[in-house]
Formats: sequence, C-alpha cells, structure tokens
Amino acid sequence: MNFVESEERLALRKAVSDLGKRYGHDYYVKVAREGGHTTELWQEAGKLGYLGVNVPEEYGGGGGGIGDLAAVCEELSAAGCPLLMMVVSPAICATIIARFGTDGQKQQWLPKFADGTVTMAFGITEPDAGSNSHKITTTARRDGGDWVLSGQKVFISGVDGADAVLIVGRTEDAKTGKLKPALFIVPTDAPGFTYQKIDMDMVSPDRQFTLFFDDVRLPAEALVGSEDAALAQLFAGLNPERIMAASFATGIGRLALGKGVDYAKTRSVWGAPIGAHQGLSHPLADAHINIELARLMTQKAAALYDSGNDMAAGEAANMAKYAAGEAAAKAADQALQVHGGNGMASEYGLGALVLAARVGRIAPVSREMILNFVAQHSLGLPKSY
Repeated sequence: MNFVESEERLALRKAVSDLGKRYGHDYYVKVAREGGHTTELWQEAGKLGYLGVNVPEEYGGGGGGIGDLAAVCEELSAAGCPLLMMVVSPAICATIIARFGTDGQKQQWLPKFADGTVTMAFGITEPDAGSNSHKITTTARRDGGDWVLSGQKVFISGVDGADAVLIVGRTEDAKTGKLKPALFIVPTDAPGFTYQKIDMDMVSPDRQFTLFFDDVRLPAEALVGSEDAALAQLFAGLNPERIMAASFATGIGRLALGKGVDYAKTRSVWGAPIGAHQGLSHPLADAHINIELARLMTQKAAALYDSGNDMAAGEAANMAKYAAGEAAAKAADQALQVHGGNGMASEYGLGALVLAARVGRIAPVSREMILNFVAQHSLGLPKSY
C-alpha cells in the first residue's frame, strides 16, 4: 500500500491551500457573522476546477476520485475556510447522479457541479426518525406521470443558497404495499416547498433549515436512478459523505492545532515560551498524532471507495469519520486551553473553532452510531439497537 500521495494530489493540495489562505479564517468568520455566504470563494474554487475534481471528464470535471475532492475540502478547512456544502453538493449529490442518474440528469447537473455554478443540498434527516433512516415518513405518490411529495426534513444544510435539494423519500411498492426509499431532485423554487432557518450557536455561513413539502408536484424525471435500487444508491452517496466529513474535521483540527502551536511558540511566561513546558507541548503533540492517524484512515477510505470496494469503504469511512471527529474536537479544545483566557476572546477565533470541531462528533452520523456499526459489522457483536 502506498502511504504517499501522488505528486498530482500534493500539487492539488498546495494550490487549494494557497487559494484558501488568500481568503482566510477572518474572511470566513466575518461573512458568517454578517449572515452572508462564502460565494466569492465558492465561485473561484469552481472556476479553478477544484469543486469538480471528482466529476467525470466527459461532463467537464477533473475525472478524479473522492480522495481528490476530500483533499480539496481538507485544505480549505485547514486554511480557515471550511466549506460545509462541499460535503453535500459535489460529494453526495454529484456522486449519486454520476453513478445512478439518467443521461438527462447527468447532462443537466454534472457540468454545473464541475464548475461550481450549481449547488445542491441533501435531505435525509427527519424530526422523528433521527438516525433511523428506516423511519423516514416523507413520501412520494404517483399522480399520472408525476410524483407528489409530502413530508418534512430537519437540519438540512445550505438550502438558502442551493438550486435544488436531493431528497430521500419513500414510495409504495406496487407488489407488497410497503414503503421503500427513493431519491428525488426537488428545485428550491418548486411550489409547495418551503423552508425555515434553525437558529444555531455555531458560527458558520452554511446555515441549517427545516424543510416542508406540501404536495410538491415533481415530473417523472425528478426520480434519480431506479425506483427499486434507491437504498444502494443512497449508501453510494453516504460513504463519500463520511469521507468528506472526516476531511472537513481534520482540516479544522489542523487549523486549531496550528493556532495553538503558534501561540505556544510566541507566548512567554517566566522567561520562556509556554510551549517549552511538557504540560502544553505533550497534549499538542498528542493532538497532532491523532489528526495524522485520522488523515491516514481517511485516505484509506477514499482509496477503497475509488477502487469500487463499497463494502470495505463503508467500514473505513465510518472509522475515518469517527477518528477525525474525535481528533478535531481534542485539538480545538487543547488549542483553546493553550491560549488560556485569550482562547475565549473573539480576536483569536478559538471559541468558534471549538464548536465547529465538536460538530464532527455528531454529524453527519453520531459517534455512537459509528460505534454501533463497528461493534456489529467489524467485530460481529450482537446488534444493540
């Protein structure tokens, strides 16, 4: 196994890092606090081809894999500009459409994913279902040649800036009468579709929303892929989501750790930099080790997914997401601790990073559900839920 990334991947990381640093964390926080969007950065990243590195070349993309897109996501996060919609739009939505969409859907959406001129949100979570996707109640029924969608979603990112939402709903099986998963592309301006912002303490330009579908009429071509294979299609998108979430988290962890290390080098007390004391240097070193371990597992998960080994990629992606969430949270907390009282000051930006890093232990799947997965599928233990 090659533990060193290709020269092309390393060059991509360098170019993306340079772009992110031109904007920086101050830009990101300023936009977020003013209620704006990182539109300028998103558009520039799209024009440079960074948002479409995983889109097939025939549709204007880079023809790379999820590992390349994850590298872009990580480097922007490490530069202070974690773009949450990268986890959603080019990773989940573009991947699903590229693998399972109709020719018409691919022609309509993939070139715009490739150059960043379209953003698509993703809706699976519901108020009463939580992590149990089998309890989803958003349903679509046939009405002539159309679909009529009804239901509700919650904690859906970036809807206010999206052109459409890829919705996980359910349809009735004609043979059994039972409900089965299905995926639909819903334009955000569709009649009957409304959304409401959820107030959050997190400082982010990518806000969260509750979605309402009141008999939203959709054409037949809104259905993505096969009506009978949506579960497989869904998980084909969720593995990239976990890989991207891990890269998002390790990038934030690197950003926080960098702030902590810089402060430990320059802040002097009793005639020596505080980083000279093992009480601070060892926790920072430990945080660095955990971040690097999480990055390695993330690269393994991406390599497995890009090779087509979905089963092994699922296990590795869950482990990577777990490790990255834990590592980022620990790094951000330690960076704040190194700063002492200054860690609470807005000037240093650590408070916002602590909460942003903490999200990695909750979303897009909680650490507890990943432990359930590993216990059951990796260790063969009895199902506990």
